[in-house]
Amino acid sequence: MSDRLPGFSTLAVHAGAQPDPTTGARATPIYQTTSFVFNDADHAASLFGLQAFGNIYTRIGNPTNAVLEERVAALEGGTAALAVASGHAAQVVVLQQLLQPGDEFIAARKLYGGSINQFTHAFKSFGWNVVWADTDDIASFERAVTPRTKAIFIESIANPGGSITDIEAVSTVARKAGVPLIVDNTLASPYLIRPIDHGADIVVHSLTKFLGGHGNSLGGIIVDAGTFDWSTGGKYPMLSEPRPEYHGIKLQETFGNFAFAIACRVLGLRDLGPALSPFNAFMILTGIETLPLRMQRHCDNAKAVAEFLAGHPAVASVSYAGLPSDKYHQLARKYAPKGAGAVFTFSLKGGYDAGVSLVSKLQLFSHLANVGDTRSLVIHPASTTHSQLDDAAKIKSGAGPDVVRLSIGIEDKEDLIADLEQALGA
Repeated sequence: MSDRLPGFSTLAVHAGAQPDPTTGARATPIYQTTSFVFNDADHAASLFGLQAFGNIYTRIGNPTNAVLEERVAALEGGTAALAVASGHAAQVVVLQQLLQPGDEFIAARKLYGGSINQFTHAFKSFGWNVVWADTDDIASFERAVTPRTKAIFIESIANPGGSITDIEAVSTVARKAGVPLIVDNTLASPYLIRPIDHGADIVVHSLTKFLGGHGNSLGGIIVDAGTFDWSTGGKYPMLSEPRPEYHGIKLQETFGNFAFAIACRVLGLRDLGPALSPFNAFMILTGIETLPLRMQRHCDNAKAVAEFLAGHPAVASVSYAGLPSDKYHQLARKYAPKGAGAVFTFSLKGGYDAGVSLVSKLQLFSHLANVGDTRSLVIHPASTTHSQLDDAAKIKSGAGPDVVRLSIGIEDKEDLIADLEQALGA
């Protein structure tokens, strides 16, 4: 090729991959092995001492996974990435590098219900404390900053309501506080939004969703933007202080703008162990090849379905940033001009009971707890994903009792609308 930078669709197919040097296989092979042979004793020692890059054990790294990591890093505009077993695992590994017991991180209230539960309850056992802020009130992030704050966490497109976050505004708060901004980009995918372009320092995904795209493989990924100086102020000793397990290496000093990705691998993944299966990496890589095609179809279908619902007499309101009437429409035009995503919510005039009833009457939509599938999906968050929250917290997170969440697939939009119409009529 010439010196021109490849386009997004080209990267989605080719980034990180080459024909297999041994067999010539064009598709990335599944390296289904636990471990790898060393050339000699010196080679083994250099790998274990972080003096050379290479494969040791699939819990720490694998050639199939490495292609996935390089591809997503390229799509997001990051310096390096680490694939792990799930999106939840990605969040644990990221925050383990940043927080010590007693430290705090600020998180947006509008988050996936599982993340709210993880942050509120599971992380308490690590001594990590979450402080909540409101993306509709950027000043609430500033008010939440304390000397113990070590990170800010947001979603680019919030789950379940599909609201668009003003990433640049939150990034300004993070810069002022001297802490990294972590952005969960699962619902947008890098096809719609690249958070690093807007000030994110770390990007995480549930690969299970739109990147994999076919509802068949769990996975998560961490992308290092290479933009944060981890040595400033001594806040992040995991990266700035000598690591005794690696002969006193300082990760920031040694690895520079991909030090965070290295820390996540050699400190987080190595010890916590949430490794991604090479088979799942292969499946997700295959899905990524069609990401640009799928995401545009997802968005086009979602807009058509949202317009239909907005005019239906049984529907009280529709929260979809792709609609001109939506409060997040201008942010969608700024951050996601190709489409406002495929996940959104709507409220039914019949309240909680109507939501439960609707999901049981839909025939083409699958009632399950996932998003980002080629198939269209539906769930009533108040009775499922957000059921652990009280009513006030459900409403704050965009999952009130009358709310139904849709994840729009790539079927014919006319069939999706017909299914909703019969279910609402029933």
